[in-house]
Amino acid sequence: MTQRWHDFWRGDIGEWIITRGLRVVMLLIAAVLAARFVTWVAQQVTRQLDEGFAESDALVRSEATKHRQAVASVIQWVSIVVIAIWVIVQIGDVLQFSVGGLIAPATVLGAALGFGAQQLVKDLLSGFFIIVEKQYGFGDLVALTISGVEKDARGTVENVTLRVTRLRSTDGEVFTIPNGQIVKTVNLSKDWARAVVDIPVSTSADLNRVNEVLHQECERARDNPQLGELLLDAPTVMGVESIEVDTVTLRMVARTLPGKQFEAGRQLRALVVRALARAGIVTAADARVGIVDDAAVPAADVAEAREKTENPVHHR
Repeated sequence: MTQRWHDFWRGDIGEWIITRGLRVVMLLIAAVLAARFVTWVAQQVTRQLDEGFAESDALVRSEATKHRQAVASVIQWVSIVVIAIWVIVQIGDVLQFSVGGLIAPATVLGAALGFGAQQLVKDLLSGFFIIVEKQYGFGDLVALTISGVEKDARGTVENVTLRVTRLRSTDGEVFTIPNGQIVKTVNLSKDWARAVVDIPVSTSADLNRVNEVLHQECERARDNPQLGELLLDAPTVMGVESIEVDTVTLRMVARTLPGKQFEAGRQLRALVVRALARAGIVTAADARVGIVDDAAVPAADVAEAREKTENPVHHR
């Protein structure tokens, strides 16, 4: 048995295992460890950015943090690709592949891949410019117009690589979009955002009184503990936006933190509805102000406002 083992390792197979097989195995192990190390470093960077954001008092991520997290994801992806290519080249050198006989097949295969990889190259170049130009980053709320698709893809950016962008919609759906198919990018959370609140009131309402109530709410909006944290400055009443048969629509706008315009708009609508109800001003369609998502007007306020309007002498 000992002699057989000795002859085996002295033979062609044993010599190949010792001289080349072990080197191939070591290269594969090194590649796996290097890829895991790169992934670990990227995860540590992402974790530090998340912890820094969680420990701070900021309600939204800074533009620098978003960009760094996107760059970390791209560096991780590129590093793994480079490691894989390097290992393949080294294994080919160890196994001493003869490339002389592969020139003709490689030419045909290269031409086929050239036509087939046009979209891949387009995706990579588009992703490179998305990262370099800082069009959007991790955590941004974006609307992407996709080539050949009528409806825009809206959602929060969860990951950006050189090839694809991954979004999560408000319904929890995940969109994976090749960067080369993105025609237009609308970033809804870049530096700051604007909440727009349309307020329809009856044409019989006193617009001077309505404007007075709205200006009072604008002055007190930043004193609200929840709404004040979202606003960058006091809301502004823009005046009459449109006039219909039985409705006059006024518009209020406010600058908010990036990505917080919808939440701020909901809270502004709730404040306006309550303020108009307290002032005895009935809005169009019985206290319908835009779309009040999470804060309805108390029924008592609406009933009191309606009673004041119908019986003004009794409440004078």
